[in-house]
Amino acid sequence: MGVTNFEKLGTVAVITMQSPPVNGLGQTLRAALLKALDKALVSRGVKAIVLIGSGSGFSAGADIREFNSPKMLAPPSLHTLIAAFEASPKPVIAAVHGACMGGGLELALGCHYRMAKPDAQIALPEVKLGLLPGAGGTQRLPRVLGLEAAVNMIASGNSIPAEKLAGTPLFDEIATGDLRESAIALAERVIKEKRPPVRVRDLTVRHPNAAGFLMFARNTVASVAGPYPAPGKCVEAVKAAVELPFDEGIATERRLFIELMMTPESKALRHVFFGERATARIPDVPESTPTRPIRSAAVIGAGTMGGGITMNFINAGIPVTLLEMKQEALDRGLATIRGNYGGAVKKGRMTEADVEARMRLITPVLDYAAIAQADIVVEAVFEDMAVKQKVFEELDAVMKGGAILATNTSTLDVNRIAAFTKRPGDVVGTHFFSPANVMRLLEVVRGAQTAPDVLATVMKLGKAMKKIAVVAGVCDGFIGNRMLEQMIRQTQFLLDEGALPKQVDAAMEKFGFAMGPFRVGDLAGNDISWAVRKRRYVEKPMVVYSRIADRLCEQGRFGQKTGAGWYDYKPGDRTARPSAAVEQMIIDYSKEIGVKRRAISDEEIVDRIVFALVNEGAKILEEGIALRASDIDIVYLNGYGFPAFRGGPMLYADTVGLDVVVRRMMQFARNRHGDPSMWKPARSLARLAAAGKTFS
Repeated sequence: MGVTNFEKLGTVAVITMQSPPVNGLGQTLRAALLKALDKALVSRGVKAIVLIGSGSGFSAGADIREFNSPKMLAPPSLHTLIAAFEASPKPVIAAVHGACMGGGLELALGCHYRMAKPDAQIALPEVKLGLLPGAGGTQRLPRVLGLEAAVNMIASGNSIPAEKLAGTPLFDEIATGDLRESAIALAERVIKEKRPPVRVRDLTVRHPNAAGFLMFARNTVASVAGPYPAPGKCVEAVKAAVELPFDEGIATERRLFIELMMTPESKALRHVFFGERATARIPDVPESTPTRPIRSAAVIGAGTMGGGITMNFINAGIPVTLLEMKQEALDRGLATIRGNYGGAVKKGRMTEADVEARMRLITPVLDYAAIAQADIVVEAVFEDMAVKQKVFEELDAVMKGGAILATNTSTLDVNRIAAFTKRPGDVVGTHFFSPANVMRLLEVVRGAQTAPDVLATVMKLGKAMKKIAVVAGVCDGFIGNRMLEQMIRQTQFLLDEGALPKQVDAAMEKFGFAMGPFRVGDLAGNDISWAVRKRRYVEKPMVVYSRIADRLCEQGRFGQKTGAGWYDYKPGDRTARPSAAVEQMIIDYSKEIGVKRRAISDEEIVDRIVFALVNEGAKILEEGIALRASDIDIVYLNGYGFPAFRGGPMLYADTVGLDVVVRRMMQFARNRHGDPSMWKPARSLARLAAAGKTFS
């Protein structure tokens, strides 16, 4: 079957795009559309043309499978295709439903008339990739939508239902019945009434004070865009639509598009875009792998994590049996869940009826027997192997055959946990990140015996929960927390040597993190990492740690929940205030261990912390714990606050240059304090650096 279909229905030709899943405008479809247009133009008796998409939408824009490949620029270009439709002497009607985004919207704008279903989603989302619309979108949209509405759409990249754009020249009609029949009827009226082709390029952008609005838009965008240059360039391109002839405006748009393509911010955002989609590809678990039905779930533990996991299930419409050992714990958990939804109600995102509907999906119970028929059970109990053992032995005894047994452990050995059952193939790690009802990341930990259909089912479930699911192998800490340990070790060695928490946090926040590592520790609870360290002191006695964080915890300074951590806090106030007592404790500890404190630059702080992540990430890749470097980046972007405009630690290392990273690590290895051996480059890192290659 071809990627287009051509039909002649009396005086109307219908060209249908049929390139699933989203009619991406790749080279094959572009060429086929141009051929179909030429056929319509020479067909005797055809006086008007309808362009429509099959399947779920008109077109979602460029074919992402061709990004960064020669096919993306192969003729005919999208510019050529749009110009050909626009130049047609026979009127062309774009019939829009579903997704009409990016290049798809630009193609529709090149048509002479447009009709849409009310719920069609209209957007120019290129700014979310650090780009701007590059096929006339910044020049045509203001001509039909008006200056202010066009700037808002283009600079935000957000989608809008077509019905909200009714009455503007963007859509001539909103179809309430069958779209195809309605579009053909519109084409026949255009023919009967002898309406000429209406070219958007010939329209004028109208605004009572365009210069004043553009100045306001530039200032507003500059205040919210942060490190991203694309929103400002979008305003600049729209300005050209106001001030320049159409062809000169197109040239300006093209110049700005190319400039943005070369920015590190756009490269990072495109890396993230493709990286998120790559996480679903598991080499030995093809897309055709059958999945197990998940019609019901059980969650063990109604604490903060268990409650958040429960919310993920019920938000996806999956009923949950919530198990606790005591009624008081159940009641607290249910109250917390209801309270979390209350925040959404106050913000207008949900109604009270929505909350009640979700709460009815929860069945609170106090007995393991009550969860026996669930299709999947997720334990969210205390992070202790002995506790996990009791839970999984009980689950093995009561759960029905074929049920998936999932552990929410963040560091523990999933293979050991699976060995507590007689069905290790049904056991998998589902490491949700706190708060589980908010954080997008889900580490899916594949045990040595986890069945392929279990892995495929949990990955599919993650998508239903609107999570970004990343597969990880079994090791202490998996991907994220294993790397985090090296990051935390460096932050504390930095304190030993001369830095203070406020300097380290300020340096990392300037680098792009929303919160520095010590503020994060106070937020999460310093006692959590303390418990992990105490286990590792026993299991890994050769690993060198600073004991400064232990000293902090020994004083009961667990963070915000105790009103004191690395910083001081006032009741009801989350503002982190530098603590003179903690700073003196740090200085005294340096003296105690015989380290002469020195001035440490922000550059050294950033490099030591980030390159510690990179080196451990390289080891994780070598060991097969992560499938690809981009998976590591996705974990750190979505679970640990790594700045998106830098693309993740592995892409950041590529951008800096792996040879530069290795040389810097060799400098750090000469520092006798801490653990110089940790700066030995991973084999793959050294090899790639020597060959001038990158992780990506």
